[in-house]
Amino acid sequence: MKTSMQTALGLAVVLAGAAPAAAGHEVLIEAEHFAQLGGWVLDQQVMDQMGSPFLLAHGLGRPVADATTTVEFPAQGEYRVWVRTRDWVAPWKTPATPPAMKASGTPGQFHVLVEGQALETTFGTASAEWHWQPGGTLQIQKKSVTLALRDLTGFDGRCDAILFSTNQQLVPPNNEPELQRFRRTVLGQPDTPPEAGSYDLVVVGGGMAGCCAAVSAARLGCKVALIQDRPVWGGNNSSEVRVGLSGLIHQQPYPRLGDVVDELGPIGHWNLWEAKREPATPRSQQIMAVIKEHPEKKTHNAGPPSNYEDQQKLAVVRAEKNLSLFLGRHVNAVDMEGERLAAVIAQDIRTGERLKFKARLFADCTGDGSLGFLAKADFRDGREAKSETQEELAPDTGDKLVMGTSVQWYAVKEAEDSAFPECPWAIPFNAKTCIKASRGDWNWETGATRDQVTEAEHVRDHALRVVYGNWAVLKNHDRFKQDFARQRLEWVAYVGGKRESRRLLGDVVLKQQDIVEQRAFPDACVTTTWTIDLHYPKTPACACEAFQSEARQLKIKPYPIPYRCLYSRNISNLMMAGRNISVTHVALGTVRVQRTTGMMGEVVGMAAALCAQHATTPRGVFQHHLDELQQLMRRGVGGSHVEGAPARSEARK
Repeated sequence: MKTSMQTALGLAVVLAGAAPAAAGHEVLIEAEHFAQLGGWVLDQQVMDQMGSPFLLAHGLGRPVADATTTVEFPAQGEYRVWVRTRDWVAPWKTPATPPAMKASGTPGQFHVLVEGQALETTFGTASAEWHWQPGGTLQIQKKSVTLALRDLTGFDGRCDAILFSTNQQLVPPNNEPELQRFRRTVLGQPDTPPEAGSYDLVVVGGGMAGCCAAVSAARLGCKVALIQDRPVWGGNNSSEVRVGLSGLIHQQPYPRLGDVVDELGPIGHWNLWEAKREPATPRSQQIMAVIKEHPEKKTHNAGPPSNYEDQQKLAVVRAEKNLSLFLGRHVNAVDMEGERLAAVIAQDIRTGERLKFKARLFADCTGDGSLGFLAKADFRDGREAKSETQEELAPDTGDKLVMGTSVQWYAVKEAEDSAFPECPWAIPFNAKTCIKASRGDWNWETGATRDQVTEAEHVRDHALRVVYGNWAVLKNHDRFKQDFARQRLEWVAYVGGKRESRRLLGDVVLKQQDIVEQRAFPDACVTTTWTIDLHYPKTPACACEAFQSEARQLKIKPYPIPYRCLYSRNISNLMMAGRNISVTHVALGTVRVQRTTGMMGEVVGMAAALCAQHATTPRGVFQHHLDELQQLMRRGVGGSHVEGAPARSEARK
């Protein structure tokens, strides 16, 4: 039987054993269900690999506050305890690990407290893989029991779930899909998720591209659902990742493209740069005045959280009457009807609840091409060979090298000295190999030789080892400690800022020569202005795996990319906007910046409206309604051009 509190956030979901008492009772507490997270943060970046989010004790070397909850037990008795966790630096403890990468010690230690008493086991100390670490047995004497996670180090301990079982022989499964079946059985989750409604357009991914697509379509009359798997909008431009918006908007041949980008985007460095390039306008004068009053807004990347204006994005998307918002939901399953998407299934990253979203049209704005991958859309990753694309910048032989993930960080100067511990489990820098810096920008980039989707946790964790190991030398080595004595590590991103993973293939795959030779396409739409900016791993002095990158750039003239790069060639009702559109690795170097991807979203929203109006597909828009799409692009969908749409506040700071 289920408890009456089964669906309540923060109270464990319990399923008692079957009728025979010998079957026992299982009580499963997913860590994300804790009522109070304390200082722990919710990490959902590898849900597709492990099936669930987990809690992360990201305290930058200072133990975080306890996560707490209350658990309802179906019966008193002796319960065996299992905790799903891992030693996150264990991958670098193997005999094959080079000395410059070697780790020792276990930074991610934590305790589990039951009714205020810690279990004897210290968790997070075993296995490089996610596993169920045994925690002994204990007597449960009460129906309602308090539970807490107590971080011991502040260095990224992680907990996925806690299991109590009266069945002493039960060993919970680790492998997929057995683990998912186990979760759903014990939690009493339905196999068939309830429906969240039917829509004209479902947008998956709430970065700049996704927000712009959803707003654009909603303003043109579509019923839209916008699904984002983080608790804030903005993606790389959110306060979680802190990558500034780059690229120019309001370009020919469609100068109204970018209106929604401008409404959503924060005022900052790139606005200032653009404002200085053009004759003074009321808008440019406002930008100059804001930055003069708030000089910190000139910090493009790795700035204070207010620079990224999460609330502005929320205000714009929330104002749309045709737009339904679903924050904190991760799409991890689809329903297909032949070669078209029928529905997506999204799991709440806090409660675990799954909902089904039906639609006539879908937009993949995930960056990773996650929706397209689930739908079996054609895609590419890595670099194409020169013999395949004839691109000057392509390698002679194709490979899996990609532009990596940035984990940015910064320190602040304080009035008093502060300490930072030695970190033997981090990258073993020394006085010669460390980087003397108080801030890590875009070029603190890892994972160029790894799969940015399936190895995302490893890529991020390597970056954390770099930041902590480097900072430990600066704070503790005689050569540096006087200069850094009053500096304190203030912020390190735990959500990686990705540049490249899967690229979904459309009817046109944009190449370097299209851009450089200014090839004219009849469906030219979004104008890209960034250089062809390709990142390569930079060989570090410490001889460890690369943790910084260098940029090699080829200047271009502004170039309008074809609309046919924005929809899938084999999934008839799937569009895309963002860094996962239909381009080669080389061409991605220019289209991937966020003002450009935001304009892609605006065009996707316009095309979605035409699909709904004419009962056609994205390809059908190109074939039969291109003139109407061009009219919409000339008109734009900015707040000042659409009746009833919210205008951008000129007083906003």
